[in-house]
Amino acid sequence: MNRDTIIGFLLIAVILVGYSIWMTPSKEEMAARQHKQDSIVHVRAQQREADSIRMITELQAAALKAQTMETAEVSVADTSDRFKKLQDRYGFFAVSADGEEKIWSAENKHLRLSFSSKGGYIKEVQLKEYQTWDSLPLIVFDPSTAKLDLSFFSLNRNINTSELYFVPFVNGKAFSGDKFPEVGDSLLISMRAYASESEYVNGAKYLAMNYVIYPDSYKVGFTVEMQGLNDVLAANTSFVNLDWSVDLLNQEKAVDRFNGPTIYFKHLNDEVDYLSETKSDEKTIKTRVKWVSFKQQFFSTALVAGDSFDNADLKTFDKENPGSARYMKSAKASMDLPVSVGASQQIPMFFYFGPNSYSELKSFDLDLERQIPLGWGFFLLAWINIYLVIPVFNILGSFGWNYGIVILVLTLILKLFLLPIAYKTYTSSAKMRVLKPEVDEINAKYPKQEDAMKKQQAVMNLYKRAGANPMSGCIPMLLQMPILIAMFRFFPSSIELRQKSFLWATDLSSYDSIWNLPFEIPFYGSHVSLFTLLMTISTIFYTHLNNQMMSSQSNQLPGMKTMMYLMPIMFLGLFNNYASGLSYYYLLANLITFAQMYLFRFVINEEKLRIRIEENKKKPVKKSAFQQRLEEAAKQRGMK
Repeated sequence: MNRDTIIGFLLIAVILVGYSIWMTPSKEEMAARQHKQDSIVHVRAQQREADSIRMITELQAAALKAQTMETAEVSVADTSDRFKKLQDRYGFFAVSADGEEKIWSAENKHLRLSFSSKGGYIKEVQLKEYQTWDSLPLIVFDPSTAKLDLSFFSLNRNINTSELYFVPFVNGKAFSGDKFPEVGDSLLISMRAYASESEYVNGAKYLAMNYVIYPDSYKVGFTVEMQGLNDVLAANTSFVNLDWSVDLLNQEKAVDRFNGPTIYFKHLNDEVDYLSETKSDEKTIKTRVKWVSFKQQFFSTALVAGDSFDNADLKTFDKENPGSARYMKSAKASMDLPVSVGASQQIPMFFYFGPNSYSELKSFDLDLERQIPLGWGFFLLAWINIYLVIPVFNILGSFGWNYGIVILVLTLILKLFLLPIAYKTYTSSAKMRVLKPEVDEINAKYPKQEDAMKKQQAVMNLYKRAGANPMSGCIPMLLQMPILIAMFRFFPSSIELRQKSFLWATDLSSYDSIWNLPFEIPFYGSHVSLFTLLMTISTIFYTHLNNQMMSSQSNQLPGMKTMMYLMPIMFLGLFNNYASGLSYYYLLANLITFAQMYLFRFVINEEKLRIRIEENKKKPVKKSAFQQRLEEAAKQRGMK
């Protein structure tokens, strides 16, 4: 190896070593390179992790999709099985037999109504202008037990609308809100239950409960509509059955024993009838019926047919375990609605949810007012209330007076109307008092029992010669009795007095208790009604004065005096739980009668009356035509 070769190798080595030294990175460059390398490694690790997560997610999604598809297949199978079961039970109406109950409300000036999707009927009714005796909202019947059900046959199946779910329409359009809109001029609510051969509804066939709510009325229009059901209903269908039942609730402080909860109904073109007001009762009517009403003391729930109901089964009964503390009685009515199978038909009816106000019920001209006990059994009592008491009462009430003042003015008007009769009664009593000494002489002349006939003839002859008639005092009293009885029926049933206060009475339609007793007295009660107590005291005082004026007659009937004192005591027990307005009226009547008696005593001078009687005795007694015929018949028998 020569020198040039060696020098060449050394130069190459120096160049390599120098290049390596020159190209070696500094510490900062090495740190930056390491950081970059670490970042690359970290990013690649994250990427691998993300790829793993994506793969797991995709696997899970694939598994979930497979599971969902499998579940959907099972769900479709279950739904199909469920629909088949519903079809087996409800036939065409299977599409309306599955759902959940929803409640919609609507209201007008007087009513707040709740409609249920299950059954499509009015589930609850609140009268907005009234309250219960303890200031709670007045719900006319228990919504938890109310039921209105149409039943008919379809494909040999008995269909009950109470088991179907209805879809609401408002003014012809489908409704999906929570509360029905305001009434306006009127509001048409249609609750429809569809019928279909499949689970898909085309809307052509349905059964509808149509309601019309008016802005200022207690009346709610009600129509059963059958649209396109000619091939759904059984071919031989001539009627559908309507079952209507409610539990009546107590709204008053005291229950009127003569005006209790019951069912009233009207025969088509005939009289109004009713079930017992004091006990459970039932009736089957085989003729046509115009309306049926679940009636309470002051409120009614009536269903009126557009034409008539065919047949009716009516029943009132007491439940063993009622669900409400206010429960009074259960009422149930089952009627037949005549139908004819066709493409479309409507059965018109209407409801009345409202007060037993005579003018309100009379306005329908359907004898609904006959539910108010005004003495319908005796025409005279009804006429007194209808043509005298109610008009005067309404006119006085329209002035805005307190009803205690209204009763006072009404009593004054009635006593003024009866003033001639009262005057005649007092005049007759005065004549009896003037003749009493002579009657006593006749009694002394005939003391023996076997002379009773002679004594009676002598007394009657004395009355005839004096121009006095002992019956003239009784006849006016009998004429007043219809008014007294009419008042007995009117005041407890007058809704105008309900929850109206006067003096210490908080409710003139109920008793006015001033003291609650810690015990109950038989035939009296567990409280003291002050108006009744005052009425009883005034009646006893009136009886005492009357006995003094009629002493000549009462001596002849010794048992009558005791009976007249016992009657007010008996009325004390009867009226203690009765309407305080009635006791107040009788108290006023007694007080006004006392004033009349003292006025008549001042006007009628008994000394002048005695002189007139003596003059009458001197006049020849005019024989009546009947008496003359008797004497002529006696003479003819004597001649024979």
